[in-house]
Amino acid sequence: MFENYHPVTSKIVEILTTNNVWFETFEHEPVRTSEEASKVRDGYTIDQGAKALIVRVKISNANKKFVMLVLPGIARFDVDKVKLLFEAKDIRFATEQEVDEITEGVKPGGVPPFGNLFDLEVIADPSLFENEKIIFNAGDKSFSVGMYSKDYKEIMNPQIESIT
Repeated sequence: MFENYHPVTSKIVEILTTNNVWFETFEHEPVRTSEEASKVRDGYTIDQGAKALIVRVKISNANKKFVMLVLPGIARFDVDKVKLLFEAKDIRFATEQEVDEITEGVKPGGVPPFGNLFDLEVIADPSLFENEKIIFNAGDKSFSVGMYSKDYKEIMNPQIESIT
């Protein structure tokens, strides 16, 4: 069923199935932004979208790492809060090439909030869990998964920090 999508799509469905949690899937036209996605996901609002961003955190000249930030689709992350969290000198979005390398080919806009699949530390804003359900692109800009936010929190066990 998922052979037309990135292999990470099947991995996410497998994780959710193995954990015996409720989820639903949506196939839709390709979307890149949270705004576009909210228009094609019936029954979900933009604030239920779980936006996954890969950023590079520069702690020192010798210590740089990529992390995943997960926040509601309508929100923007606060650079100063993230800098403070990591005691970082600088933060920037991963480039399209870096995203491609980290995710083994997932395109920006399709990156799912499952940083563990890419060996990334995951930081989630607490406001994400104010909604009973969340929805996200699951490895492809044309495929979304909706699930209960409490199940996402339990399965992913992200570090919860105010980053918006």
